[in-house]
Amino acid sequence: MAGYRPRVIVLSKKPGQSFGFFLRVEQGEDGHLIRNLERGSPATLVGLKDGDRILRVNGTYVDEMDHSRVVDLVKESGASVTFHVLDVASYKQAKTKGVDLSDPPATPTQHAMNGVGGGAPKPKLCYLAKSSGGYGFSLRSVKDERGDVGMFMTEVAPGGVAASAGVKTNDRLIEVNGENTENATHDQIVEKVKASGSSVMLLLVDEDTDTFYKIKHIMIGAGLATVKLLPLKPRIADLVKGSDGYGYFLRTEPNKTGHFIRDIDRGSPAERAGLKEMDRLVAVEGVEVDGCSHEQVVDRIRQCGNKCCLLVVDEDTDTLYKMGGVSPLFYLEEIMESLLPATPPPSYPECVPAPAPAPAPVTTDLLKLCKMEKTSAGYGFHLNGIQGVFGQYIKEVVKGGAADRAGLEDEDMVVEVDGVNVEQSSHEQVVGLIRKSGSLLVLLVAGKQANNHFKAKEVAITPQLFVPSSQARSPSPVPSPSLARSHTPAQIDTPATLEEVQEEEEEEAAEPDTTPHQARERTPSVSSAASSCSSVDERL
Repeated sequence: MAGYRPRVIVLSKKPGQSFGFFLRVEQGEDGHLIRNLERGSPATLVGLKDGDRILRVNGTYVDEMDHSRVVDLVKESGASVTFHVLDVASYKQAKTKGVDLSDPPATPTQHAMNGVGGGAPKPKLCYLAKSSGGYGFSLRSVKDERGDVGMFMTEVAPGGVAASAGVKTNDRLIEVNGENTENATHDQIVEKVKASGSSVMLLLVDEDTDTFYKIKHIMIGAGLATVKLLPLKPRIADLVKGSDGYGYFLRTEPNKTGHFIRDIDRGSPAERAGLKEMDRLVAVEGVEVDGCSHEQVVDRIRQCGNKCCLLVVDEDTDTLYKMGGVSPLFYLEEIMESLLPATPPPSYPECVPAPAPAPAPVTTDLLKLCKMEKTSAGYGFHLNGIQGVFGQYIKEVVKGGAADRAGLEDEDMVVEVDGVNVEQSSHEQVVGLIRKSGSLLVLLVAGKQANNHFKAKEVAITPQLFVPSSQARSPSPVPSPSLARSHTPAQIDTPATLEEVQEEEEEEAAEPDTTPHQARERTPSVSSAASSCSSVDERL
């Protein structure tokens, strides 16, 4: 399989949690596909991508295996599973050339692990800054029963530099300053440490961690490591757009690689979120931007609407992570792990079967993620609710208005406002969220049929259920900052009495809709219940 080396992915999850993706087979596509990655899930954090093909599960070649058996292998693996995956372009190219993908490469090119829930141990990166007493450790070489020689930490001085950095006696040394030293001699390693000057970065494993990866035949590298012991941390900046934007400029700098924060306005959202001059932007909403052009990064930030989460590093932190050969995203991954809820979210089925064709089918096509920009006339809809009853719905959508262009329709039930679930919120709370949204608003809404269907099935309505239509209406274009204008609040009201709401519903029930809805092209079925459907998937 020369030239087609898979990535080795080690996924772990907490009890009751899913890995956060669907495993699918699709008509016209070869292989077992990764689809519908859930934001913030173990699968996303470890770097799985939409369309990746799984070649091996815990070392077993599965590319030509029955889909149900592959699903069983993943489920039988429990809280931790190891995948060999190939990106979609490489996979298709290999298939076209007739490459035997069952032939494993000598050394997989990339390893990644999320380590959620402690299912799999992690190597550790330890940064040591030399004191007047040195680093406070010694090295010894040990030959195992197979004749392999390893370098181990010994004489770790209590309270010394090494001990304070997380080094333990009998830790095995894997890398020095990002360079693998497993085949180096004792003298060569000593020279590398001395040449490092006043500081050095070590990648180490304890005995249990070493045994874990040897059993799984996975080569240990910095891509598997925890960064929690490093003394400097990247920063997570949660920004909420003000009337004048976020209050900073994003620029590229001569003779520097990356995207940098500059010209931060005093008192701006950027300053309040902790951004500093010359911070390097690492990720937007958890997605790395190092390989993106300036225009792509700016566009990604604009698409966030009125809220944006940035991961940034100052120069010293950037240097530290580069010294260890790891991305600052590793820090974000471990932070996300610590923020996972103690109790699992409401469960929903392995997949949502698509019903037989009908005039008004209940499918995820009836869920809509509507993004709209406020105009001088507001958003162009009313928010209605029944006093004392949870649940808000859309009424009086103005034809040609922002809401209409975004796809909102009368009777749509509001599920989320800017990512916040409002199904159990009062009318006043929902109105407050909409007013705080600024000039951009994102609503997740469900048609009445879809809402009743999923509630009856006890399925939580989330953006992960959303299947966009090929004819979905695009949101209004985002204007440049120089064209920004102040807008009046959205049109929002509450019926005065319960009777008025009931009368509206009775009138609409008595008058059939004479305007046919525009036909929407549907995505392939996601049912695994029928053999004749065009795709099969399993939520894992």
